[in-house]
Amino acid sequence: MKPVHIRKSCLKTLILMSLGLSCSAFAAPAPDGSPEPAPPATGWNVTTIRGSDAVNAVLIRAISLVGTPYQWGGSTPGSGFDCSGLVNFVFKDMLDVKLPRTSRELAAAQGPRIDFDDLKPGDLVFFGANGVVSHVGIYIGERRFIHAPRTGTVVRLEKIDQSYWTGRYTGARRIIST
Repeated sequence: MKPVHIRKSCLKTLILMSLGLSCSAFAAPAPDGSPEPAPPATGWNVTTIRGSDAVNAVLIRAISLVGTPYQWGGSTPGSGFDCSGLVNFVFKDMLDVKLPRTSRELAAAQGPRIDFDDLKPGDLVFFGANGVVSHVGIYIGERRFIHAPRTGTVVRLEKIDQSYWTGRYTGARRIIST
């Protein structure tokens, strides 16, 4: 595997975000005092995948893949990733959740639609044109998302509020309920 080269400014952001994410794993229990339920062992049910631990696991795993080469149809760190392959790998690896394979299928699948201003870490964000979804990423917070952009690039973090992305934003889905 090739070494990952990350600019110092990006590395600082990754470290700070990782520290913040790992600290939130020690959040207080639910308001009624009960512990948060564990994610299911298999299947995808948006009503049972809950908790900050699930969000943290997904985000930290996704961030760890920054620098992995883009590969159309790719779905592993060794082969590289396309956008939906990255999403599928992270959710399967961390939560044992099998999601639909393509960005279009993911956008059409179960789960509430989320407005741009209501995004939360762990949400899947979708992009496209003329109402057709063609790209997906994982929102990580602070107006950033992680994705596998296109041939010749690597998995990376982007600002979601750049005009390129806001002009192509088609919606989001919440997989993990907190």
